[in-house]
Amino acid sequence: MSVSLKNPVADLIRAVSAEVILPRFQNLAAHEVMEKAADDLVTVADRESEARLMEGLARLLPEASIVGEEACAADPSLLAALSNDLCWIIDPIDGTGNFAAGRAPFGVMVALAERGETLAGWIYDPLTGRLCHAERGKGATINGERVEARESGAALPVAGISTLFLDAQERAQMEARAEGYLDLVGIPRCAAEQYPRIVLGQNDLALFKRTLAWDHAAGVLFLNEAGGLACRMDGRAYLASSDEDGMLAAASPAMWEKAAHILFA
Repeated sequence: MSVSLKNPVADLIRAVSAEVILPRFQNLAAHEVMEKAADDLVTVADRESEARLMEGLARLLPEASIVGEEACAADPSLLAALSNDLCWIIDPIDGTGNFAAGRAPFGVMVALAERGETLAGWIYDPLTGRLCHAERGKGATINGERVEARESGAALPVAGISTLFLDAQERAQMEARAEGYLDLVGIPRCAAEQYPRIVLGQNDLALFKRTLAWDHAAGVLFLNEAGGLACRMDGRAYLASSDEDGMLAAASPAMWEKAAHILFA
């Protein structure tokens, strides 16, 4: 990836956030919030911001395909482009449920992938202006400053474990394994917030059942480039083009091993 894309993509995300997303925060009419599926919302801001991001990213790198969350909701066949030589991946508003309810956190996530492997990622918090960025092999930054992932230092590892897509038996087993070994905390229902929490030492780890590309491509790269570890439960690398479920993310490789032993051994 050309380094010249870093700032233009960031500028595009900031502009779309300022012009499309923030004006509608806490200002949505009832008819501007729709349900795509059970417990899965979309708003006019999601759709408009995705359209603006797609237009801008196409200008920056015309040869790349584009996969957006809302476009794929309308036409799942578009997911095939995740395996293309170059592909932009867009989550126009991650944490739509929070956004629609008028509360933080929510964010914008953009990634550029090459045959499913993420080359670069941007995670933007429109409310705070925090921009997380990573480029494969070149480290991770927050607002332009190099960042290294760190553990919380708590007596028990702080674990943000999503049980939303686990059945009752899976949930009970997970909670039983964690008892006395992990401090289970509530999740923000926003991957754009969970990955920075791990890097910044607020949480030590996260466990995800669903690993859709727009939710995780940018975050996995950001955490791994910061020195943490996010990968499949068996240690295989995450690929945005894969339709597999399940991923464990941790603030360090040692924390990943510790959590994997607790949760999966």
